[in-house]
Amino acid sequence: MKLKQIFFTVVISAVTAFAVMWGYGKYMKESNTYAGQQPGVMPSNYTYTGFGDGKTAPNAIDFTIPAESATPAVVHIKTKTNAKQVNNNLPKKYPNNPFSDLFDDDMLSQLFGGRGRNYIPEQRASGSGVIISDDGYIVTNNHVVENADDIDVTLNNKKTYKAKVIGTDPSYDLAVIKIDAKALPFLLYGNSDDVKIGQWVLAIGYPLNLETTVTAGIVSAKARSLGLNKDKNGDQSGGVESFIQTDAAVNMGNSGGALINTDGKLIGINSAIASPTGYYSGYSYAIPVNIVKKVIDDLIKFGTVQRGYLGVRFLNASDLNEDDKKRAGIPAGTEGIYVSDVPTDGAAYAAGIRKGDILTKINNNAITNGAEMQGFISRQKPGDKIQVSYLRNNKENTVTVTLRNSAGNYDIVKADAMIDMLGADFATLDAKKAKEYGVPGGVIVKKINSGALNDQTRMKDGFIILKINDSSVKSVDEMKSTIGTNKNITISGFYPGYDGIYEYPITLDNQ
Repeated sequence: MKLKQIFFTVVISAVTAFAVMWGYGKYMKESNTYAGQQPGVMPSNYTYTGFGDGKTAPNAIDFTIPAESATPAVVHIKTKTNAKQVNNNLPKKYPNNPFSDLFDDDMLSQLFGGRGRNYIPEQRASGSGVIISDDGYIVTNNHVVENADDIDVTLNNKKTYKAKVIGTDPSYDLAVIKIDAKALPFLLYGNSDDVKIGQWVLAIGYPLNLETTVTAGIVSAKARSLGLNKDKNGDQSGGVESFIQTDAAVNMGNSGGALINTDGKLIGINSAIASPTGYYSGYSYAIPVNIVKKVIDDLIKFGTVQRGYLGVRFLNASDLNEDDKKRAGIPAGTEGIYVSDVPTDGAAYAAGIRKGDILTKINNNAITNGAEMQGFISRQKPGDKIQVSYLRNNKENTVTVTLRNSAGNYDIVKADAMIDMLGADFATLDAKKAKEYGVPGGVIVKKINSGALNDQTRMKDGFIILKINDSSVKSVDEMKSTIGTNKNITISGFYPGYDGIYEYPITLDNQ
């Protein structure tokens, strides 16, 4: 009888162990997306802390374990933007004035109707970033690497690498860069939807050009909007903000760094502070990791973010005064999103939503302000279906809305489509030629055909593109990624043999 009991005990233990291992593997597979995070793979920076065997921090108030896990995967980013001379006119082979051989050409250019030039000095800046894969993908803020000609990444172990930009999106203030390295520590994704107000969090980064710095605080609010982000066309209404607000100390240089929970997992990318002085004075803001994951995956896969649009203009119902509510027939105390306009070519109009409706839920999740709504929708792509509940005449209705892209259809947007509209043959500038010209790289306009360049500019064959909207491009792929779905761009570059940087503003119409 004893042997039989021992046998059954061994069998039950084996089955239980197998079930736990299977469940953990399934959880790891579901909780991490692309960006190099392979299902079931535990980065080395977690294994020595106890997390590798599925354990959590032994004491939630002791931050040493999550800090030790995360700091190796947070990097210091230093950028340099070269000095440049901006010239908006076409090149001239001959001097602008008869005294140019004796005096600097710009001294008398205005007297002789010459080219007006602006000189922008070299600029240097720094920020932080988070390694998200063992092969060198790093997420940071768009404003950390925006306009940079050179990007240096220094790891926690003091090793330094040159980085290239994979993709950026100012609407979300996110960017993906990459270094050529292997077997790197990286952060595991947490779930920002599970973040609770009052829970402990750690902010990790390189503030004020200091070495790795860890600060602690609590989550003080969710779904905050500050009105900072703008889309690629400079439109603030196109910015996406649904920040996690904390009181963890964050300063200049923390931008792009990690916000982690007490399990050492990434729950946000630190992005902004609320301060009258420019330094920390109580509140800091992070982009939720569930938004970060989606943006990163799109930038790596498509070169641009696949953003779904609901197709409404709105106000927070709580922002309306009592007279406005009375005129609109909104009961006092109603929470939600007041629909102020519904374009007829949008997804909401097609689903039956109209001006004056109050949006109350998305996928059965209550929404009380625009930041919450953006937080939900920003994780969707064109063609995705969502359930939207709204109030009309004090009656709640629920409809299925199929989200569209910015052009009003369901197509996946690829960067190639926009670059094709320029109407030219492009080639990556040869490294030898780049060195000869004294530039880090660029794109040659080999031949201008029919398209935007021919119709809207006086650009000539042989022009070398250095920047798109002040973001450096060193290859055709970088140029595609930088243009993305942007309709309004400014191309900056030079003509070999001529002085000055020339700029060409262009409007691309993908309708």
